[in-house]
Amino acid sequence: MRFCFLVEEHYRNDGMPLDVVRRLTEWGHRVDVLRPGSSLVDLAAEVRSGRHDAWVLKTVSGGPGLGLLEAAAAVGLTTVNDARSIRPVRDKAQAAVIAAHRGLPVPPTWAAVDVAEFAAIPEAHYPLVVKPADGSSGRSVHLVERPEELALLAGLVDGEGLLIAQPYVPNAGLDLKVYCAGGELFATERTSPLHPHHPHRERPVALGAEVAAVAAQVGEVFGLDLYGVDILLGPDGPVVVDVNDFPSFRQVPDAVSTVARTVVRLATNGSSWPSVTVPVQSVRAAS
Repeated sequence: MRFCFLVEEHYRNDGMPLDVVRRLTEWGHRVDVLRPGSSLVDLAAEVRSGRHDAWVLKTVSGGPGLGLLEAAAAVGLTTVNDARSIRPVRDKAQAAVIAAHRGLPVPPTWAAVDVAEFAAIPEAHYPLVVKPADGSSGRSVHLVERPEELALLAGLVDGEGLLIAQPYVPNAGLDLKVYCAGGELFATERTSPLHPHHPHRERPVALGAEVAAVAAQVGEVFGLDLYGVDILLGPDGPVVVDVNDFPSFRQVPDAVSTVARTVVRLATNGSSWPSVTVPVQSVRAAS
């Protein structure tokens, strides 16, 4: 098979997905790597020609790669993940609305461009976690204990665009990350960036039935086949606090071969969710 991987500059030396590219090549597949934003892309030759069996995206939020993937899908090409499924999870405000609408356990969510607007959130909801709606890799995530701390946060989030705020979910200081590769689930835990003074920990862990059910529902709701879910084990059970398309798969045993096999299977059979629709439009226009 022949694949086109869209890999932006941020991931040019990253093991995921470049190790997957190497593994596919070892298995006899042809893989072309495009670097949108840092190289010239001949749209007619690369997109309209239809010479690739599938296009695979590994880019930062807000990067140009997603638009190219959507262009490939628009002319009928297979994409991994389904191109319709990625933009809704890249926008955390939109993702929170969709998740709550579809019954996933998510915290209440507020959105604003000016962090000072969060002062209108009732104090009973504090502490708050504030982060960019298009954030990734833990960028600019802040814990705000009291409303008066919002003024101190202003300089740290300037230029981040739309922000979201959610009540902090009490937990043991560990984030549970569940990865999915074509329906196969893997659980890991790591020290939360909101608890940097806790001893660092990152390791595979057993996946409980309740968490597995929530993680699988995320794939169904958003139509994702390769994804990661950040879950906190709060007082009332699992809570979804973030969803990522094509994550790092860190600490997943034999992750490279697992992801490579999934890419081949999806290129052959298509997404597990062929009729996925996203019923909620982005909230950015209303913000």
